[in-house]
Amino acid sequence: MSEIQNSSVFSLDDVSNEEMNNLIDGTITDFDEGDLVTGTVVKIERDEVLLDIGFKSEGVIPVRELSIRKDANPADIVSLGDTIEALVLQKEDKDGRLVLSKKRAEYERAWNRIEEKFNAGENVEGEVIEVVKGGLILDIGL
Repeated sequence: MSEIQNSSVFSLDDVSNEEMNNLIDGTITDFDEGDLVTGTVVKIERDEVLLDIGFKSEGVIPVRELSIRKDANPADIVSLGDTIEALVLQKEDKDGRLVLSKKRAEYERAWNRIEEKFNAGENVEGEVIEVVKGGLILDIGL
């Protein structure tokens, strides 16, 4: 195996099935719904953002999953080359891409921080950004 890794050119006849499987497994990552992934913004469109998450995988963030603000313009939220975190909503869309949510990843992080502050007996302050039926939406800056 070390000969293969140190050589830039080799014959597939010289590679055992086990070695080939190990090489392939090293390039493929299986994501599950609910996983947090980090990727780079590679394309911004009116209705979605494309994220390169490595491992020869890409994910799509629909515009409704970019922000809690309903009138969000994707170009106002992310820029090409930005590294962002997103939550896996669906393992595969019709194009074979992961369906991701930047908004839900932020919720996940915020709730974890709120729980930490609550458990430590600290207060959480925020700015009301929207009034909705049955409550308020706060920007707590976490």
